[in-house]
Amino acid sequence: MTKRPILIHPDPRLKKVSAPVPDLSDDLRRLADDMLETMYDAPGIGLAAPQVGVNTRLIVLDCVKAEGEAPRPLIMFNPEIIASSDERSVYEEGCLSIPEQYGEVERPAEVSVRWIDRNGHEQQEDFAGLWATCVQHEIDHLDGKLFIDYLKPLRRQLITRRMQKLKRERARV
Repeated sequence: MTKRPILIHPDPRLKKVSAPVPDLSDDLRRLADDMLETMYDAPGIGLAAPQVGVNTRLIVLDCVKAEGEAPRPLIMFNPEIIASSDERSVYEEGCLSIPEQYGEVERPAEVSVRWIDRNGHEQQEDFAGLWATCVQHEIDHLDGKLFIDYLKPLRRQLITRRMQKLKRERARV
């Protein structure tokens, strides 16, 4: 497994709609494994393929945060939300592509998601709480949408300017 560099906003690759995965390959499984390693190392609870520069519908997540609780890594190819609750919840979201910036985002409190697992089997599960927020956040990445797109324009511009400054500073190093 290999840690991959995470793209930082603004980057045009983060705003593209990702292509569906037609067939699973060993390369895609390796990409998923690399993404999990990258996500855990960051550390984060979710990562989408566009964040590592790959325009394909693949996300990984693991929202287990409790000390001593076993990790629950999920790999989702072609994930899609097939149902969502009318009830809403608000979480303060962050993003590995927008480091150290956060904003409150309102989303459906519960979602049902269907995807293909790493073995090519169709899966379906209901998610609530942090898991629901995370899976929606990562699927948004596949549609070229960032959590800051839900924020007021002034706040979004401020965060974007901070990220531009961060990228300039990193380029100098």
